[in-house]
This record gives sequence, C-alpha cells and structure tokens, in this order.
Amino acid sequence: MPNPVVVIFSSLLLPPSQTFIRAQGEELQRFTPCYVGSRLVKGLSLPPERTLVVNAGGILGTAEELLFKFSGLAPRLYRQVQQLNPALIHAQFGLSGALALPLARTLKVPLVVHFRGADATVKDEYAQYSSINHWIYFQRREALKREARLFITVSKFIKEKLLEQGFPAEKIVAHYHGVDTETFQPDPAVPREPVVLFVGRLTDKKGCEYLIQAIAQVQATMPEVELVLIGDGPLKPSLEALANQSLSKHRFLGVQPPSVVRSWMNRARVLAAPSVTSPQGDAEGLPNVVLEAQAMGLPVVSTIHAGIPEAVVHGETGLLAPERDAQQLSEHILRLLQDFELWQRFSIKGRSHMQKLFNRRQQTRVLEEIYQSILQGQR
Repeated sequence: MPNPVVVIFSSLLLPPSQTFIRAQGEELQRFTPCYVGSRLVKGLSLPPERTLVVNAGGILGTAEELLFKFSGLAPRLYRQVQQLNPALIHAQFGLSGALALPLARTLKVPLVVHFRGADATVKDEYAQYSSINHWIYFQRREALKREARLFITVSKFIKEKLLEQGFPAEKIVAHYHGVDTETFQPDPAVPREPVVLFVGRLTDKKGCEYLIQAIAQVQATMPEVELVLIGDGPLKPSLEALANQSLSKHRFLGVQPPSVVRSWMNRARVLAAPSVTSPQGDAEGLPNVVLEAQAMGLPVVSTIHAGIPEAVVHGETGLLAPERDAQQLSEHILRLLQDFELWQRFSIKGRSHMQKLFNRRQQTRVLEEIYQSILQGQR
C-alpha cells in the first residue's frame, strides 16, 4: 500500500530561509509529503509532482489567491488536493494554519498547526494589521483553537506563549525538529580560522548591532579576528555602516546556499547568535543555526532568549549572555577564542548533544508517531 499523504501547507512555497520545512518533509518515511500553498516564491526548489498552489501566475492567479485568503474558496486547488486523498494537513506557522482551516473543513481531515516563533510572540496590536495574512489569522484564531486537532511548537518557550493566549493545553505539544547530523558534521582536516560567524536574516530580533559592538571589543584584544555575516534583510545597510565604522575585519556575504554555510561553520571558531526580543515582541522559537553549528562541532555564543537555552547548554555546549549585552557577548567570544581546552570540550559536547536530543531523523520518527496517533484518534 502507498504511504498516506500529508499536506505540508505553507502560504509561500518556499523562501530560502525555510530549509527546515523541506528537510522535515523529505525526511518522512511513513507518509508522502505534498507541498500546498498560496503561491510559489523564488527560493527553495520543491518536487513539482508534489507541489500545488492557488496562484498559478498572472492577474487571474492573484485574484484567486486573494479570494482564497479572504473566503477560503479555491475550487481548482481543492479538487487537486482532494485527488491526493490526504490523511491530514500540517500547516507551517500559525498564519498558514488560519489559511488552511477552510481546506481542512472542506476535506474533513485533521489540521495540525506548527508554531515556530514570531507567529506566537508578536504582540497583537503590532501584528493584527501588518499584513493580509496576519489580519486573517486574527479573524480566525478562535476558530483555529477550537477546530485544529493539534498545535506543535518548536520549543517549550513557544508552548508557553500559546498557553498565555488561551490555546487549549491538551492540544499543544512541544517538539524539536532537529538537525541532520550526518550532513552537518565537521571535517577535522579543515583548519579552524579566527572567524566569528553569524548566519541569519538581518532583522531586529537577530541582534546584529550588539554583535558588531561585541566584535569591536574583541578586535581591540585580538585584531586578527574577523566577523563573517551570512544572510540578508532590511537592516543590512545600517549594519554595514556600523561595521565599517567599528570593525577592522568583517565580511557581509549575503544569502548563501547550505553548502557554503556548512563550509563556513567548519572554518569558524565561534557561531554567534545574539538574538533579542524586538519592541513588537518578535522573538525566535528555536533558531536552526544554533543546532546546525553544534552538530558541526562549532561552539555557540548566544543569548538567554526564547528556546535557545533549551538547545545551547550554558557552560557545556556554549555560552549565553543576557539580551543586548555586548560586553558579555565579547567576553564569551574571547574566552572561546583564547581557551582551546574549553573550545574543544564544547565542540565535542555540542555535537554529542545534537546527536542525542536533536537528531532530525529521530525527531521525524517522533513526528510520524504524532501523525499516527492523530489518525488513530488517540489525540
């Protein structure tokens, strides 16, 4: 018998920053993933035979997408999805959960909604009118609480945020998606360089301005240290200006493919993830980069923020500073750069920690058990 189909629903299929969605889908063994959304965007490739969208392009496609979002109507898409005979819908992010709710009702299949960060943390007064998808989410949030079969959160921190918003406790499960520890593993033949690496979107919650301030202090003691930033975002111009003014050695590399990111993780001495909570409440769930770095044997310097302390064990696999504390960040980075014994201990323990608790293959088997329990009516 063929595997039952699970619809992986995400409004946009699939931005380059969302490798974790495709990776988790393609790791499924007992279910066949089909990717469904509002429209395709430039980014990650998906198998065309298993990808369906409302908006196929042009003015008509845009009109169909708007109709689908506001009313839930998308006759062509519904027919295509119905032909797949899906067992359930797994919506990525709360906003996509709200968009997928009419589809789940029509098909009479269970809806699972995955909350991953800002969708659970941004304050209502900032989020509600920030986009069409946000407005629709707030219109349907109470119905989503009642009708969705299960809410999955990427960390215990995000679970607590949902509980604060009145989501039913019996419907929420925290589940770590994990990292591919076979793909992300260090090559000991590659020498480590005096590089502090940042990987992520250049937005408020990533805290890059505090990292640049910290590296300025680090370079006062160790001028050979270089800050390498991989990623793009709205703050890039201001961050480049700050770095040009403050730092003697730095590089902004823009968006890079996963192979290049892994290469830099194998060369760098420290991964910095100085995340902060934005004034609007935007916070991380559990950033993949701290998992990937530890799997690569790369010690992490990060902040006591959101779900990060659930993955980076302070004093064992990395070092954590308070949010916005550039001084503490610089001291942690210097400590790892100057103490080789400590660096080596963190490197070994970090990879072991990922293999035991954050192995993607193992965590995907757990996800499939969650799917199975829903289909068997145990949840």
